[in-house]
Amino acid sequence: MADSIKSIDELRKAQAAAQEQGMSITNYDQWAEILQDLDTAGIESTGSYEGDVRLHSQIMEEIQEIIEQAQEIQKQEQSKPTQDENLKIDDKASNDRQQDIKANVANATSSAILAEYMKYYHLLG
Repeated sequence: MADSIKSIDELRKAQAAAQEQGMSITNYDQWAEILQDLDTAGIESTGSYEGDVRLHSQIMEEIQEIIEQAQEIQKQEQSKPTQDENLKIDDKASNDRQQDIKANVANATSSAILAEYMKYYHLLG
């Protein structure tokens, strides 16, 4: 009954048909959430619950890895000594500007990594 469901709409229709027969699709709520996540990411469903669970888990693991990499880059950017720190200049305005630049670099790096990741998975789909 729940074979080859590629979208949330198909899943809803299959659930409605199952309910008319007094049945229900196993793991309907979880599958609907997974299909919604895949649709949001622009990734095509595998057509089966088990396949979508595996695909969703794999994507979530890779996103977690990207987040960890971005956080590590951000930590490295923040821990690099600057000339002002080496010279012990006590100019708060200068320090604030440098912190803004560091944050912008870290955010841009994180965004670039995530954008490349999404392109990669979009091309696979």
